[in-house]
Amino acid sequence: MTKSAQPVAVIILNWNGRKLLEEFLPSVAANIPGDIARLIVADNGSTDDSVTWLEENFPDVEVMRLDRNYGFAEGYNKAIAAVAPRFKYTILLNSDVAVDDDWITPLYDFMQAHPAAVAVQPKILSYCDRDRFEYAGAAGGFLDKNGYPYCRGRVFADVETDRGQYDEPAKVMWASGAALLVENDAYMAAGGLDSSFFAHMEEIDLCWRMQLRGGEVWCCPASHVYHLGGGSLPAENPRKTYLNFRNNLLMLHKNLPEKGRAWRLIRRRLLDTLAFVKYAITLDFGNARAVWRAHRDYSRMKHDVVTSDATADLIAGNPDILIEYYVKRRRTFSSIGK
Repeated sequence: MTKSAQPVAVIILNWNGRKLLEEFLPSVAANIPGDIARLIVADNGSTDDSVTWLEENFPDVEVMRLDRNYGFAEGYNKAIAAVAPRFKYTILLNSDVAVDDDWITPLYDFMQAHPAAVAVQPKILSYCDRDRFEYAGAAGGFLDKNGYPYCRGRVFADVETDRGQYDEPAKVMWASGAALLVENDAYMAAGGLDSSFFAHMEEIDLCWRMQLRGGEVWCCPASHVYHLGGGSLPAENPRKTYLNFRNNLLMLHKNLPEKGRAWRLIRRRLLDTLAFVKYAITLDFGNARAVWRAHRDYSRMKHDVVTSDATADLIAGNPDILIEYYVKRRRTFSSIGK
């Protein structure tokens, strides 16, 4: 396969997404620096007319046709495997992301200046309220000592206004899959996204695995994008609750070192039981059942998980976000720290 003159493939994964493409693709296509990046739409076996619309309205955008819907994780795995011989980097870009300037060059330049970096995200702002961070990623993510995710700019449901407080580049624990530049060789060596997760936390798991292999994950706020977010499953949807609780347990099981793993998971499952009780007390039986099902299915699936042989525990020294948030009433990342 011929090596592309551009080092970066920007891949939007599409499945029956004509409306999203109509709204968001024009800004992305207009802000692709042609000397370093190539825009590709990988179609996950759509049955609507999104590909026809794309070919008619954006003939310069490359279309990769997958033979069926592989879902988010496996769809990207197949797309990146296909472009890896041509491009050094890939940007995984959600179809509900808009941009208003050249956001790619700062990410590319950052990777060139930081050889240990294997992944980097831009600052992610809300599409609907552009002065605020977006929930899914903000200015880079962390995990607390129990595996709960939070971000520079978002702690649980509290999302901060962007006042430039996180405009310095920062090494982070995870970068958002909404707009994620990865080094293709590092992505493939780490095994790509875990398709068994289906959705939610698959990028956190990937970033953890890449760091266990010696890579670094960063946020580069000199680049920014606007993410609609929440389009697939709204907050407090029982399906989303189920996936988040199940996948978090699977991720901890995979990536924690063997020494202490069992105890850490027992502690986490006890904390999840408190969430189950809270849902039950408030008569939210849909989400209570979701937590119960998540633990049941984790117990079944963990036997098929390949665990890390690493001895490093990347989250042991981090804060306890439940104590910080609910006991100490600290609601911003800067008041908590890493």
